[in-house]
Amino acid sequence: MVEPVGNHYVVARPVYSENLFNEEHEKLHRYHKTFWDHLKLYFCCSPQRVKKIALGLFPIVSWLPVYRFREWILSDIISGINTGLVAVLQGLAFALLVNIPPGYGLYAAFFPVLVYFIFGTSRHISVGPFPVLSLMVGGAVVRLVPDDIAGNGTSTNISAINEERVMVAASVTFLSGVFQLLLGILQFGFIVIYLSQSLISGFTTAAAIHVVVSQLKFMLQLPVPGFNKPFGIVYTLESVFSQITETNIADLVTSLVVLLIVFVVKEMNDRYKAKLPTPIPIELLVTVLAALISHFVNFEEKFNVAVVGKLEEGFQAPVAPDVGVLQNCIGDSISIAIVGFAVAFSVAKVYSIKHDYPVDGNQELIAFGLGNIVGGSFKGFASSTALSRSGVQESTGGKTQIAGIISAVIVLIVILGIGFLLAPLQKSVLASLALGNLKGMLMQFKEVGILWRKDKYDCVIWVVTFLAAVFLGLDIGLATAVAFQLLTVVIRSQIPSCTVLVNVGRSNIYRNRKDYTDIYEPEGVKIFRCSSPIFFANIEFFREKLITAVGFNPLRVLRKRNKALRKIRKMLKKGELQVTPKGLICMANHTHESDEELDNNRIEELDQPTSMTDLPIQIDWGADLPPGITVPRVDIHSIILDFSAVSFLDFSAMRVLQKTLKEFVRIDIDIYIAGAHEGFLDKLERCAFFDEEIKPSMFFLTIHDAVLHILLKKDIASSPKLKLAKEKGSSNDYIIIPSNGLRSRECTVRLLSPV
Repeated sequence: MVEPVGNHYVVARPVYSENLFNEEHEKLHRYHKTFWDHLKLYFCCSPQRVKKIALGLFPIVSWLPVYRFREWILSDIISGINTGLVAVLQGLAFALLVNIPPGYGLYAAFFPVLVYFIFGTSRHISVGPFPVLSLMVGGAVVRLVPDDIAGNGTSTNISAINEERVMVAASVTFLSGVFQLLLGILQFGFIVIYLSQSLISGFTTAAAIHVVVSQLKFMLQLPVPGFNKPFGIVYTLESVFSQITETNIADLVTSLVVLLIVFVVKEMNDRYKAKLPTPIPIELLVTVLAALISHFVNFEEKFNVAVVGKLEEGFQAPVAPDVGVLQNCIGDSISIAIVGFAVAFSVAKVYSIKHDYPVDGNQELIAFGLGNIVGGSFKGFASSTALSRSGVQESTGGKTQIAGIISAVIVLIVILGIGFLLAPLQKSVLASLALGNLKGMLMQFKEVGILWRKDKYDCVIWVVTFLAAVFLGLDIGLATAVAFQLLTVVIRSQIPSCTVLVNVGRSNIYRNRKDYTDIYEPEGVKIFRCSSPIFFANIEFFREKLITAVGFNPLRVLRKRNKALRKIRKMLKKGELQVTPKGLICMANHTHESDEELDNNRIEELDQPTSMTDLPIQIDWGADLPPGITVPRVDIHSIILDFSAVSFLDFSAMRVLQKTLKEFVRIDIDIYIAGAHEGFLDKLERCAFFDEEIKPSMFFLTIHDAVLHILLKKDIASSPKLKLAKEKGSSNDYIIIPSNGLRSRECTVRLLSPV
């Protein structure tokens, strides 16, 4: 019964152990599905299931028929045009990160959009090249087709190298798409949970540093080879600075001017985005202006600058991936598949929450997988979503992926008709545009200070991820970061928070004894909490903390008591001890015997329960013992283990826990476990945890139930100053009448039988 009194409540109920609660309240039997049940359900076939799978596999069937044409079409067209213009420029710029001719970036900005339109579940992300993925693909390209094989640098050799590199990029992209597709089919969309926000932030920031360094050779127009190996960034910087005197001043000045203009205008777009009807398309304006100036001033001949050159018109025939490349880039493809999905799904999740619609992680994997397979077949490179491009699509009014199709049409127009207009554009301009899109990533350095104040583990993960990705490379760095992150989880669970609890405010609330002043701790009772799962890796830590909390080692006490009993028996046999009504009296001088002599080569017997059945008197271990016999004093009689935060207990830990509890029971300390979750007892019974010493009756619903049971059972008058008055006509119910005691109101409780 719950009785509300103002902002207080009073609860009157019996003291419940788990067994008593289950006796009084009938528990429903629930059938728990087995692995085979889930497998049968997954492969079952029915018209409803076929329809559900079809709608899930082709999300376009769900949203396109209900498209609000009159309300949304204009917004989608405007958004698509803006996004398409950005996609064209980013495709050209990010192709430089892949170390292939810029024109192939247009394929990466076209084909994945078409596939995602049919299979994707997000309405707002813009699919296409992403700088981090482009750099990862470029790492594989440089490793398999290094710069130094160019020989004498003739146009024929350069063209052959470019073709080979395009094939490598396409093969890596195809394989990463296959991995994404398989993960989606196998319902592995949850894999993204193993990449924490701190890890993704540190990794993308490191990738931004790699992008900056990789673009220096285009901004300065220096022949810098690629170094796709650990500490490659150091070798790249060394190569850049060793040739710094050969910098093309025209490219350097152009790069700095473009960077300055882009950063200033983007800052204006952010600051006045509420007042601007649409963001200023600075990338487009700069590109058009730079191309016009380069064409009419003839920069290529006058200043020897590197230009985009003639772009391929139209589409090339699809090609099969190179089997040899596939065998050498499995690791790269897995990293690209996971990172691409993680970034895209994170952005999609943000927009889905903002606009209140669901996104399916498994379907997103299928969509991106098919997009990369198709894109790789047409000589594109890996796609995901660029944060800036998705921001443009959403902020300019995009409602659905119709905006994505419009953006693809813009890219198509450039591929088929007007690509030649970009021929005089300097590569240094594209490099500057690529760097201009990194502001958001580089600003993530601010998160280090915030994370340090909020969660030092996450801060360390960020820093380790950043350093590993910068110096070891993006592929090895990602693997290192994931391993380190999982290691921090193991460390945190291996060293759980263990505390001693006390009653606070004379109520049913129990908190850490170090945090409060108005506390009450029943005499002879220790309440111990472990705030973590208990398993093979932390059970010994749990045991050590428990022993520290109670102040003694139960196994040592048990052995000392058994040694003392051996000594008492020996002294009684020799007549050195005599039994009197007042206890044992020593009749002779004590002869010291070593522990080795008392062990008598039977050390295992010392770990057994103490037995006094053959003695003429029961030994009180708390009283004075005969001279020469010393046993550690034990000042507690009960231990309560709070398992409310213990989500699971594995078999290895169960055996150690059972052994530890038996050691306490054998020195006459009662053990109680409170707050165990549903199914905990069932698992212990299945694993034969209980026996004559460890019984199910030690489990209680709450800490307070266990404490009240102990106080009633022991009838301790000195600690809580309780007076027990048996109610008339009741054999089990008592009234607690405290004097500055544990409860602030009389409450009926039930006295349980001893454990």
